[in-house]
Amino acid sequence: KPQQHNFICLESDSLRPLQRTCVDEQTIIDILTRRSCEQRREIAFEYERFAKKDLVSALKGALSGSLEALILGLMKSTAQYDAWELKASMKGLGTDEETLIEIVCSRNNEELADIKRVYKEMFKKDLEKDVAGDTSGNFAKLLLALVQVGTRRDEPSNVVDYEKIDEDARALYEAGVKRKGTDVVTWIEIMSQRSVPHLQKVFERYKSYSPYDMKESIRKEVKGDLEKSFLTLVECFENRQLYFANRLNEAMKSKGAKEKVVTRIIVSRCEVDLIKIRTEFKKHFKRSLYQTITEHTKGDYQKALLSLCGGDD
Repeated sequence: KPQQHNFICLESDSLRPLQRTCVDEQTIIDILTRRSCEQRREIAFEYERFAKKDLVSALKGALSGSLEALILGLMKSTAQYDAWELKASMKGLGTDEETLIEIVCSRNNEELADIKRVYKEMFKKDLEKDVAGDTSGNFAKLLLALVQVGTRRDEPSNVVDYEKIDEDARALYEAGVKRKGTDVVTWIEIMSQRSVPHLQKVFERYKSYSPYDMKESIRKEVKGDLEKSFLTLVECFENRQLYFANRLNEAMKSKGAKEKVVTRIIVSRCEVDLIKIRTEFKKHFKRSLYQTITEHTKGDYQKALLSLCGGDD
């Protein structure tokens, strides 16, 4: 496509001021936040041809802080970014369980398969092995059940199996609220293997057995990272975009926004379902995501987030 190629060349040329001492952040934001991942890849290719320098290295040298993290995140595909974030969460002495839980428990079959493949390409290691080495107990069992190929989640079916729905709802109740101590293995098995539409019906049916809904039962039965993981799963099964809207709202509630969380969600979902997340945000918090970002962030980082957000609902 000659016309598109010329446009990409022009844009890569616009980024050449990165080589100067004075950095034009606005141009970087205008170009890189308003293009698709594929277009950014083409711009990077042309930039290297013109400038004889890798664009990612140039951006690292030119930017800093939260803006740097956001722009560098955009230079990766969604799967590469998720894989990168997972690796970073398991680096060093402490594990960033919050990131692990958010990514592993909120991604669907296809997304997890892509992340695993890309993780292997980028780091020459299996995601399962790194997760197993960095976590323990039932928390590790749950995460591994979600990422392992052997426990693929069922694909949605047009046939509603009411008998199976009832069986799973009763099994969840009998493994938790009904007994003393929780049979976590049964919970893991059902929540990691059944299709999402099936589980939605299971949680509805569950209420006819238990005095508590599934989320209340989780809070009563398990604690810590395992509790957070199960709650994330249930919230994503019920409404994945609302889960992300809640995470963004929570991250921007405090005086200083949790920029790492905001960046991760906006960058990882901007080409997936950010428009739907915006809709859920407005519906539940009676104000737009755009307005919330404006109030809780500042400077060039704010400009980049607002550009990715795309509009004030």
